[in-house]
Amino acid sequence: MTDRPAPEHRRPEGVTDATVEALGKLSAALDHIEDARGHLFAFHRLCGSAETTMEEATAMIRDAGHTDIADALDRGVLGRNPLPGMWSFQMVEAYDDGYYAEAKGIHQRALDELVAGQRHVFEAEMKELRRTRGREGHEATPDDADGNL
Repeated sequence: MTDRPAPEHRRPEGVTDATVEALGKLSAALDHIEDARGHLFAFHRLCGSAETTMEEATAMIRDAGHTDIADALDRGVLGRNPLPGMWSFQMVEAYDDGYYAEAKGIHQRALDELVAGQRHVFEAEMKELRRTRGREGHEATPDDADGNL
């Protein structure tokens, strides 16, 4: 039992508080970018479900004898791009290959150059400030929990 953060979460020698805090803020920003990506994937799935459901509704409207409305749905909605030139999968790809990749890449560069690639140093230090040493459920690492996970 070490009762200390794992080595991969400890601040490297010579790294300032300002750097650790700045990297913590950068990690928080990346968390928001990850959340946005998740919402974009949810949007993608909803668009796909909407397309399938719209196709079924169009067939039902046609079967009910409302050909003009079914034709309008066929021409105006089914297969239509939600954004100019893009279906939702293309939006996901554009986000992943552009903004997301750039943000992740610079985040990793910052970690590599500023804290020897260590992840979550800010969060690990916050945990150390808030946990109660020796109290069950407040262990520093899973190894310190003695199987209490």
